Amino acid sequence: MSTIDLSGTATSATVTAPPSARVDLDIIAELVIPGSRVLDVGCGDGSLLQLLEARRQVDGRGVELSQAGVNDCVARGLSVIQGDADRDLVYYSDQSFDYVILSQTIQATRNPRGVLTQMLRIGKRAIVSFPNFGHIAVRAALMFRGRMPQTKNLPQPWYDSPNIHYCTIRDFVALAQEIGAEVETAQAINATGQKMAMAMPWSFWNLFGQQAVFVLRK
Repeated sequence: MSTIDLSGTATSATVTAPPSARVDLDIIAELVIPGSRVLDVGCGDGSLLQLLEARRQVDGRGVELSQAGVNDCVARGLSVIQGDADRDLVYYSDQSFDYVILSQTIQATRNPRGVLTQMLRIGKRAIVSFPNFGHIAVRAALMFRGRMPQTKNLPQPWYDSPNIHYCTIRDFVALAQEIGAEVETAQAINATGQKMAMAMPWSFWNLFGQQAVFVLRK
């Protein structure tokens, strides 16, 4: 798997921002080229957009389903509209953004394949982070307890979870191949929040990676 370091451009011009509360957001910020045009899909309270504006001086836009999330974003001074990733991405023009980002949200969409296809149409690159349902703790919960797992990255009980399409790292790689997307770079994060070695095979990431971040392009 080839990797490209996109984090070193124009670092002297960036504004220092404190680490975020989520490791995947810090990794995403490292991957975005400064000054890029970014669309954050399912942007929540705007934490990632605010981080990207501070660290990478992006021209950021956001789409968020919940009115509460939109209100939080507006309160932060961010440019965010209310919208549904499953329905509203079709209204964006081809290649109108440098990056389209979906952080910890793809498993909550009704049509992950369609959403990812739209992201790759709209953006030159798509960045996706997600919890890995193939992690060893998840497997152990199913095997030994016979119960749907609850972990740090999957905290809600099955009946109260927004997640409707759980996937593993290997599932995501297979989906990327199915829609003709190239994995430009990827990073798995273990249970302690540390990046796993890039040289490890997908099977190892799939077992010990608690979450993952992928950069895709057509």
